[in-house]
Amino acid sequence: MTLTPATDAFADTLSQQLPADTLRRVEPRFLEEPRGRWQGSSGWVALPRSTQDVATIVRHCAQTGTGLVPYGGGTGLVGGQIAPDGAPLLLSLERMTAVRAVFPEENALTVEAGAILADVHDAAEAVNRLFPLSLASQGSARIGGLLSTNAGGINTLRYGNARDLVLGLEAVLPDGEIWNGLKRLRKDNTGYDLRHLLIGAEGTLGVITAASLKLFPRPSATGTALLATPSPATALSLLARARDILGDTISAFELIHRQGIDFLAETLPDIRRPWPEPPEWCVLIEIGTGPATDPTEALETLFASALEDGLSEDGLIAQSKQQSQDFWTIREQIPEANRRIGSISSHDIALPLSVIPEFIPEAHARLAEIDSYRINCFGHLGDGNLHFNVFPMPGRTRADHAHQRDAIKTCVHDLTHAMGGSVSAEHGIGRLKTDDMLRYGDPTKLAAMRAIKSALDPAGIMNPGAVLPD
Repeated sequence: MTLTPATDAFADTLSQQLPADTLRRVEPRFLEEPRGRWQGSSGWVALPRSTQDVATIVRHCAQTGTGLVPYGGGTGLVGGQIAPDGAPLLLSLERMTAVRAVFPEENALTVEAGAILADVHDAAEAVNRLFPLSLASQGSARIGGLLSTNAGGINTLRYGNARDLVLGLEAVLPDGEIWNGLKRLRKDNTGYDLRHLLIGAEGTLGVITAASLKLFPRPSATGTALLATPSPATALSLLARARDILGDTISAFELIHRQGIDFLAETLPDIRRPWPEPPEWCVLIEIGTGPATDPTEALETLFASALEDGLSEDGLIAQSKQQSQDFWTIREQIPEANRRIGSISSHDIALPLSVIPEFIPEAHARLAEIDSYRINCFGHLGDGNLHFNVFPMPGRTRADHAHQRDAIKTCVHDLTHAMGGSVSAEHGIGRLKTDDMLRYGDPTKLAAMRAIKSALDPAGIMNPGAVLPD
């Protein structure tokens, strides 16, 4: 389907329907993405201040057949926020940042889609509540984009993905009509749930403009530990043991390989490392408890049990907030160290927990048939989400392996698919993985997705080229 570019004449006509300064010439920041794989082609960006403004913009795009790309914080890693072809209109919600209402007794908060995640955390904390969605880009990622990609993060084990944290949505559909779905109900069985249709759709079915989010009681105390473990298999057994001993107090259970710590030593030497000689594998555990439980004592009980049964070889339990932050800095800075080393191919995959110990060595073996690499495997073990990233050996660069990138990705993704996993765990499909949708997607599911897209967006204006392959 051929769409009309957002030309100067288009912008002139649309600007007459909107408050002054809503439409601007696009700035370079809107045409770039973190990994530098795409360069946007848009010439205009709309910055509405209200949901009604968004509706006016979408309606005009529908009437003129102009492509529209919703833009959140620009932190996406699969190119969903960048349109390299067709010169569509960009729609940024960065001016729509209001916290509309907070309901601490209901454990709910209503916020506009342009709000930055860290500000939502602050609004929840102001009423002694917790909004648990947490990830490295929370200082710049915006709620609309996080919901549109069904973001995961470090607390998924306990609280779920973004999808699990939403009570209601307000959105503008592709014809410009506003869906007023900002209910705060925990139960509502009135037909199809448009909320879950829009969450994870990456802006291809409409523009999320506001959300009612779930809040939770803040833990009375938190505890953090780094436990060395011999292998991914023992790490999984340690997770099971932690669940038996600690119950649902576990907020995070992160798997870290020695390669990640070595990368930190190489690129960010000022970061404190917990061991002079890092173990091959370790897990970072965080728990949040009520007033009746001392988290440090609970973690000490877990460590003693794990040590006795060979599930852990060494361990460190944070004795202060600073020590806890030091542990988390290691995990949170691994992606930055990866960036500085320069990966050949990075993979955001999910696997059934029980196959992870088999997947990791098998993937290493298959990649060794292509060439020699350094592999940094880390991630959210508690929910089966691994970041399996492939790097050049010392003395070589990723440019030396550029001709192998497709073979590496196919190797990792084929094995993931064969073992019942997903080639997109928490970063979405965007434009990077549309071919993977064809290669690994269920044909019936793809047909249903196309039918939904055609029904809601018959002109195909919403984020053209993202998620669904041509």
